[in-house]
Amino acid sequence: MPLTHFDAQGHAHMVDVTDKAVTDRVAVARGLVVMEPETLALIAEGRAKKGDVLSVARLAGIMAAKRTADLIPLCHPLPLTRVALDLTADPALPGVVIEATVRTTGQTGVEMEALTAVTVAALTVYDMVKAVDRAMRIEGVRLILKDGGKSGRFEAAR
Repeated sequence: MPLTHFDAQGHAHMVDVTDKAVTDRVAVARGLVVMEPETLALIAEGRAKKGDVLSVARLAGIMAAKRTADLIPLCHPLPLTRVALDLTADPALPGVVIEATVRTTGQTGVEMEALTAVTVAALTVYDMVKAVDRAMRIEGVRLILKDGGKSGRFEAAR
């Protein structure tokens, strides 16, 4: 399959979506922030000095999805119709599971917006509690669902 972000001469360019159909599109991405159990307890109990970690990270992820075209050079600016983030404390990791769902009705997909939302939310979690746990790891950021458009549905194995 040819790479669409390069022209015949091999130069990077923004893909022309003019002739693509306008369809409903959705993407879901997921990632983890793995940490010490004590750090997770601090977050879950609302004792972080910087405030409500999960709420701030949720807002950061929403804001990031809306700014994806400003961060990724060849992304189209899109009118997003939904950005939702679920952040769940998971003692089994231990850590936080982050899932972002992004929707639009348009000519190109929202995979990058979902991935950006998860990544920035994870970075925000890290930033808010790094003073107590610098060994945290951001892991497994990936697309788990994409639907809509010419290429149809993609669902990752869980």
